[in-house]
Amino acid sequence: MTTHSEHRTPQPAPAPTPLPGPGPGPGPTVGRSWTVSPEPFTTGDATRLRRAYYAEVAGRYWKRTVTEAEIDQGLLDFPDDGLEPPTGQFVVGRLDDVALACGGIRLLDAVTAELTRVYVDRRARGTGGGAALLRVLEAESRALGAERVRLDTRSDLVEARALYARHGYAEIPAYNSGRYAEHWFEKRLV
Repeated sequence: MTTHSEHRTPQPAPAPTPLPGPGPGPGPTVGRSWTVSPEPFTTGDATRLRRAYYAEVAGRYWKRTVTEAEIDQGLLDFPDDGLEPPTGQFVVGRLDDVALACGGIRLLDAVTAELTRVYVDRRARGTGGGAALLRVLEAESRALGAERVRLDTRSDLVEARALYARHGYAEIPAYNSGRYAEHWFEKRLV
């Protein structure tokens, strides 16, 4: 990740707004429901979620708040190309009609899809959003002809690694040499 803001003062993240529906913030899904569907990664909701994803993964890596300029640069450095048919798909997850999660898949080859940009807003974690994203992304992978899904992630993204393991992804040897890749996973779809 490239940074061009060495002289900028990091701005604090805005306070999260409360979620609609029963109960404050994260918690049981009683009375709450996720819907996940394909959506172009350029819509307003998709763009906001991709920016939030990047802000979180970059901020955790750098151990500080990420600036808007750094998010802009990161999205340029790591474009979402391939996350639309016929080479992939991007999805947005909504909890009680509020866009709070996203993810994408792209084909690496005729039988292998790669999971990327999987993100659930902090306010909605623990409500089943990650599982809902994976179900739809795996179905979209099958629809593109994939027989397996792979992904890479970092050691500090502990929650993500636990999510993948809970849903049948097994750690495998490195299949790429991504600059930030430290763990690689795969799940057979057939």
